[in-house]
Amino acid sequence: MEEVPKKNRMWAFIIIGFFSLVSIFTFTLSEYYIYLSAYLWFGFVYGVCLQYGRFCFSSAFRDLFAVGVPRMAVGIMIAMILFGFVSAFVTATGMSTFHAAPYGIHAVIAGFIFGIGMVLTGGCASGSLYKSGEGNGVAMLVILSISVTQAIFVDIGGWFNNLAPQSWHDSAAAKGLPLAINATDGWMDMYLAGYVWNQPTTTYAEVLKFTNPFLSAYISNVLVGIVAPAALVLLWVYLVWVRRSYLKKQARDGKPSNGFLVELQGYWGMIAASKRTAIAGLGLGIAAGLHMFVMKGLQIKFGVQNFGELMPKIGSTFGISIKGTVFDPGYWYVTTQEAQWVGWVFNKLGWENMDNIYFGLNNGIPNPLLNPADWMSVALIGGAAVMALLHNEFKWKAPTRELAMWAIIGGALMGIGSRLGLGCNVGAFFVRVSQGDLSGWMFGVGMIAGAYLGVKFFNWYTERKMAKEVAMCEL
Repeated sequence: MEEVPKKNRMWAFIIIGFFSLVSIFTFTLSEYYIYLSAYLWFGFVYGVCLQYGRFCFSSAFRDLFAVGVPRMAVGIMIAMILFGFVSAFVTATGMSTFHAAPYGIHAVIAGFIFGIGMVLTGGCASGSLYKSGEGNGVAMLVILSISVTQAIFVDIGGWFNNLAPQSWHDSAAAKGLPLAINATDGWMDMYLAGYVWNQPTTTYAEVLKFTNPFLSAYISNVLVGIVAPAALVLLWVYLVWVRRSYLKKQARDGKPSNGFLVELQGYWGMIAASKRTAIAGLGLGIAAGLHMFVMKGLQIKFGVQNFGELMPKIGSTFGISIKGTVFDPGYWYVTTQEAQWVGWVFNKLGWENMDNIYFGLNNGIPNPLLNPADWMSVALIGGAAVMALLHNEFKWKAPTRELAMWAIIGGALMGIGSRLGLGCNVGAFFVRVSQGDLSGWMFGVGMIAGAYLGVKFFNWYTERKMAKEVAMCEL
């Protein structure tokens, strides 16, 4: 094993020390800051796990569709199952902070747009965050593009309002929203209030209606909602990308190459080959489940439902939504808090962006220093940086002009897909599937289809570019 340079160890300790000092110092100011510190340290653990397992949804489907390597795709399925088992216990004990999202065709379309974008950038939302912790300039540009796009997209109006059906306009107008929220003068607002809010929300537990909370959580949400569909996805991966080479190797080694037990052995071998990703997935699953449990406990301790209720007690009221809330999911989430960073900056520069549903009614734009989910994302980058430093994988990498172009374009698509789907590869897919939310697999199906199209496009683009370069050399 390569020795870790002293400088790397020093910087790793500095990062950990900085986060520790932030937690200690803020707690001396007020005990309410422990709420933010909980987000911080769970974010740190997410960053460690993501970097250790090279856990990236874009890499998973790109590797699968482009070169037939299933390791990461298999690891993601395993991670969702493991997360599901942990979160089911949290749900059964009544300590979950999760809320199901509206499901419908919009989730599939949103996932499709997001899937194309993440392949173009070479990194999903969570993957771009942890790669930023490795010093990757392209990943940083992706996060910036996602964030800026979201902050603009949620407040866009004018000509774009003409794209909203009259039914959306009428339904949004009938919702009786506060006067400060003009839901009929913004495409995204009409989409949310006039369409998405009209869609059903449910989980497999609510559909199957077991009276015992543990049976409901484990049989409905986990076995029916996660294990069964994930096993089918893994079977699809095995049959299409693994089986042929596995049986050829069996025959070449003089071992049995047909029969159910042989196929089962090959299926299990495919799963077991993703050990590092599976370990990372186990860490993510345990941390994500505990995260919900801890945040629910803190809400009970302080007698609140949202951190927005605590902000006035620590001397800050700016950026709180009309409902008295800020974005406080209570579990692992990305993209919304990054959009809030940009939204806060835009507001300080004079953009009145608190008159829409996304910022003004639901999430607010608090100072990043007091934004709970912001602490999680910053710490995620820090956790990934620590792991990269200790594994000699940290390196500043400036983006080339071409990679910067794809980062901006792909990031914009991911930002649009995130807002249409009310989440990204984490919030709209990984977490929702693991919680038995019906909308999770819908977003996932769209995301996988979008990733497939994105890979096909990139293959075409690369072949066309190489052909031009060859032609130029022959002149």
